[in-house]
Amino acid sequence: MKISVLFCLEGKRLTPAGQVLGLLALFFLLAGAPRVKAQTWMVSTNAQIKLGILDKYGQLGTYTATFVVHSERTGKDYFLVKGLGKGQPGVDVLFPTDPSDPDYFKAETGESANATPGRYTWECRVKGVKAVGGRFTFPEVANDITVVNATSTTK
Repeated sequence: MKISVLFCLEGKRLTPAGQVLGLLALFFLLAGAPRVKAQTWMVSTNAQIKLGILDKYGQLGTYTATFVVHSERTGKDYFLVKGLGKGQPGVDVLFPTDPSDPDYFKAETGESANATPGRYTWECRVKGVKAVGGRFTFPEVANDITVVNATSTTK
């Protein structure tokens, strides 16, 4: 008995090479994962601080908010500029921002901010004048991993 499985895309048959690749992919999916002797975990910890500003009564209309975070340990300043449109009285931002984000905290040199433990001060400037500010401390973070060994029973 011969069983043939052919996949069609928009009425067209796959080439023999495509059929072979499809069968190989099917084989790998059905073969199952190999047995492991211990559980494997991946872990990450990321600290971020939420900073925000709000024109409580919406009197400004459109404005630009410039967030400035100063690291007391390194003396570096990190900047993030957010434009707020009409009907958008406030904004919250996270420090540090992921550098893959188009708007991220960066120093004048372009260096992105990191969550380095230590003390920081921050302010938000509107029209070049400090509107709000504060301070925070980044804690040290660490990851712990417990390895769970597989137990085997033999009789």
